[in-house]
Amino acid sequence: MIELEGVPELIDPVMVAAFEGWNDAGDAASTAVAHLDREWKGEVFAALDAEDYYDFQVNRPTVWMDAGVRKITWPTTRLSVVRVGGEKPRDLVLVRGIEPSMRWRSFCNELLGFAHELGVELVVILGALLGDTPHTRPVPVSGVTSDPDLARRMELEETKYEGPTGIVGILQEACTHAGVPAVSLWAAVPHYVSQPPNPKATLALLNRLEDLIDVRIPLGELPEDARAWQVGVDQLAAEDSEVAEYVQTLEEARDTAELPEASGEAIAREFERYLRRRDGGGPGPSPGGHATADGSDTASYLRDNPGGRTRPPKPQRPGPDDDESSDD
Repeated sequence: MIELEGVPELIDPVMVAAFEGWNDAGDAASTAVAHLDREWKGEVFAALDAEDYYDFQVNRPTVWMDAGVRKITWPTTRLSVVRVGGEKPRDLVLVRGIEPSMRWRSFCNELLGFAHELGVELVVILGALLGDTPHTRPVPVSGVTSDPDLARRMELEETKYEGPTGIVGILQEACTHAGVPAVSLWAAVPHYVSQPPNPKATLALLNRLEDLIDVRIPLGELPEDARAWQVGVDQLAAEDSEVAEYVQTLEEARDTAELPEASGEAIAREFERYLRRRDGGGPGPSPGGHATADGSDTASYLRDNPGGRTRPPKPQRPGPDDDESSDD
């Protein structure tokens, strides 16, 4: 039974969710929600019962000491609420946890129960997948929905994906069947440098979320972290000529494919974001692999060398028949 005593009446609430695991390449999505929770000092008001949804041999609890007393933290999904100030204040219900091991339909129904009780107007689910994208270019973020009317109204892509899916896809479909508007935002993480963290992908997700729900998100040190991450990957890739050549191939393919957009809508969108930030106010490791652009399951491509540094391997060049469709 859902009890929400102590939670105030919310203003135009939007639920923003992310789950560690298969849907979270580079931990980009879960880190984005954690950033929102930290910047706006979210207050946890509910946690799902871990015994209902998690296999503790897959996601193990942790033991820690608190003033000499041993305590246990159980893997679960928690909900917090933050209020975004400014001229048009609104509330965000943040959902952050681990992809459940079992009972996905019950898991989604419980989250939808919270959404209904809180009067949530829109559910935005963040995800990240591994793709053939170069780390030197802006991170692609696709916004998809199963609702054709919502796709037209919010200028999103209506998903046509078929294949394996994770809790992000299941929750989006559950929202659609329940009549709750839902959108998934997917960031593409370079498959040759998939080890977390990936602040550049996290930053891209937050920028797209900012545009989608029309709020100004304080970014803190994320832009600086993203630049440092790219410099670090540049240095690692430069140590191997085959990797450097492969990255150049990806750059050429990306630049050719996106040349029309780079001269039009993308530039306008970035300029609008710059103006908002200049003039606006307002307050200031997971099991298994990750989703890929073709829906398959793959583990991290990074490995440690004898010197203790992490470097990209020599990836296989994609063949002419490789599919670049995105997850839903």
